[in-house]
Amino acid sequence: MPSSIRLLRNGFVRAILISNVCSQLGIWIRNFAVLLFVMDRTGGDAFAVSMISVAEYGPIFLFSFMGGVFADRWRPKATIVWCEMLSACSVFIVFLMLESGSWEAVFFAALCSSILSQFAQPSGMKLFKIHVRDEDASIGMSLLQTLFSIFMMLGPVLGTWVYQQWGAQIALLLTSVFFLLSAFAMLFVPKDREATTHPTAAARSIMRDMADGIRYVLFKRELLLLSLCFMVVGLGVGLISPLGVFLVTERLGLSAQHLQWITIPYGLGEILGGIVTFMLASRIAPGRLLMMGLIVNGAGILMLGLSTVLWLTMLSQFIIALLQPAIFIGNHALVMQQTEQAYIGRVTGIRTPLMTGAMLITMGCSGVLKNELSLTLVYEWAGVCFLLGFLMILPLLRHGNHPMPERSESLIQWHLNPHLLLPPQALRSFPISRK
Repeated sequence: MPSSIRLLRNGFVRAILISNVCSQLGIWIRNFAVLLFVMDRTGGDAFAVSMISVAEYGPIFLFSFMGGVFADRWRPKATIVWCEMLSACSVFIVFLMLESGSWEAVFFAALCSSILSQFAQPSGMKLFKIHVRDEDASIGMSLLQTLFSIFMMLGPVLGTWVYQQWGAQIALLLTSVFFLLSAFAMLFVPKDREATTHPTAAARSIMRDMADGIRYVLFKRELLLLSLCFMVVGLGVGLISPLGVFLVTERLGLSAQHLQWITIPYGLGEILGGIVTFMLASRIAPGRLLMMGLIVNGAGILMLGLSTVLWLTMLSQFIIALLQPAIFIGNHALVMQQTEQAYIGRVTGIRTPLMTGAMLITMGCSGVLKNELSLTLVYEWAGVCFLLGFLMILPLLRHGNHPMPERSESLIQWHLNPHLLLPPQALRSFPISRK
């Protein structure tokens, strides 16, 4: 706990938290204003509603890696401030267009914010790498995860209330204000250090930087295994994400309206899990956090698929959510520890579309698999995905404090050109901290 209190006294952490609170307020108000507005204007047209998801998720694949490349080139604080200000401007432009009667412009608000977030998120990770010590990475990640969990529960309620009270125009105007407040909070973050940008970065080609980042992940064993683990977890999450209602109707024999009873313990468990992880993050190594989260989530998902009684389903949801923050906090903290500052943006840009893409692939297949096989079997497969993720990182945890063998110099030189500025020592396999 003392380490957690010490981190809260860090001015950077306080500024980041305030900025994220403002940003989350704007995001949830915008998301539900756009969703409900499109539902009202189109009469619930499924194609129009699906286009909202396309506008939100499409940029992840198109701009995530590119955003990571530029996060390593640009000053991270300035990048985030500009992204928040441009998001505010884009939403305000949409507000003006709505006033003129062009309701389709709401898709532009979601698209612009999603594109800009692909540049802001890697820059935020880079700032964490600069201002937060590696041993405090778990605590910092748990703080943000707790904040996101709270908004996962309160955000939909707040966004719906704002829309019902004042309509889409005022909701978008409030969104713009909150994005500006987020940018203002970032001004209290310490000034970007000139040393964070490589002096020759401007002269390097974008494609070379992208290739450099891919090689860095491929030839550093820890990052490769952690990224594959994240991708496999995404496959499991995507398999069961659309099927929650069928747990209620098929396995429990209840009406779809009872779905709320299994979502309530999930939300409570995620918030409690974030708080508990924050309190214990200084005492438990991130590798162990990740290991516990994967095992418990895998077992909990298996239990969900087998359960035929409401209390056991609710308990499974609570246990899954309780340990879910440990997966993301442990994984992100390990990546922060294992990645050099110069590559943090590109590593983040590579990992994000891996998990999102895996989720979308299995989400598209889950309904077909459920009909062809069975709901229980699909949940068993999802649970196995989490256990496979655990097996992938097990070699990293086994080595403890013993250093992993280095790759041979000849192998590195065969794969990497000297002018790529990726020294052999950057590819060493560092031991995972067990403090």
